[in-house]
Amino acid sequence: MFNAAAHDAGKAAEGPAPLLSVVMPIYNEQEALPLTVERLRPILDGLGIDYEVVGVDDGSTDATPAIMQKVRQDWPQFRIVRFARNSGHQAALTAGIHRAFGDYVVSIDADLQDPPEKIPEMLSLAREGNLDVVYGVRGDRGTDTAFKRRTAGAYYWLMRKLVGKKMPNQAGDFRLLSRAAVNALKAMPEHQPVYRLLVPWLGFPSGEVVYVREERVAGSTHYPLSKMVRLALDSITNFSAAPLRLATWLGMLSFVLCVALGIYTAVEYVRGETVPGWSSLFVGMLFLGAVQLICIGLLGEYVGRIYSAAQARPAYFVGYDSAEETDEGTRKVSAYAM
Repeated sequence: MFNAAAHDAGKAAEGPAPLLSVVMPIYNEQEALPLTVERLRPILDGLGIDYEVVGVDDGSTDATPAIMQKVRQDWPQFRIVRFARNSGHQAALTAGIHRAFGDYVVSIDADLQDPPEKIPEMLSLAREGNLDVVYGVRGDRGTDTAFKRRTAGAYYWLMRKLVGKKMPNQAGDFRLLSRAAVNALKAMPEHQPVYRLLVPWLGFPSGEVVYVREERVAGSTHYPLSKMVRLALDSITNFSAAPLRLATWLGMLSFVLCVALGIYTAVEYVRGETVPGWSSLFVGMLFLGAVQLICIGLLGEYVGRIYSAAQARPAYFVGYDSAEETDEGTRKVSAYAM
């Protein structure tokens, strides 16, 4: 669960809440992080407002933690939240959003595929239009491979079918949230939140900022095909019971086919040609076996999530938060995660 006492203690130590928090999940970005900081800091300094940057280290195993410590020494607004182990991008995003102090919270990745130059536009749009959510919408994905564009298009098409048209097309995790939206997300009992679906589902007043998706500034992607499939599966099973209904329809279809095969078998028996019918029987058995395995697999996915929720095991553990240090630099509290 979220440690409100630790969070409030850190907030009190930091003084008044900043207007803007920028949450940045980071995992093994030793090459990209210095370039991201070099590009992000002048933009935020130029806003003329109080802000913080919450860098969430998702258990990096390269030189990223040391680089983050050096950045903090040179950049007082840079705050470090470090996981005890790697817990995944969505968990890092959750930790950053839940621990951010700002009246507005922007989430952005550390690879510069989402341009930080759009942050002032997001903030201006939210304040002028009294909006609680501003989505960063990818207007051009020309830097992605054809396979990535097609699979992403299929994902957003399917998600819009589940959530409705209120989910913006081609909107990832680059977005701005007001404090009201953040508090609503913190109150959600989701064990494995997928913010691309949860945020539109809240129904808060929203706007969009369109941008061109750039190439990764350095390093390699941390979202290979396996993680993309995992995200799609989590999105579907966490947000909809449609797969269970699919299993029901498959069962009904198999029943109809079994009846048809039974009639066909009876006709062949009357005609005395039952031996040649072995192929249809064989195909029918294969079909029924496949349907049963699909249904069992779908049920297993949901049972697994029920089991995980019943355990109430935290999605991540925060081993360190620089906002929870005393003036002497020692730990004030033992950070505990949700």
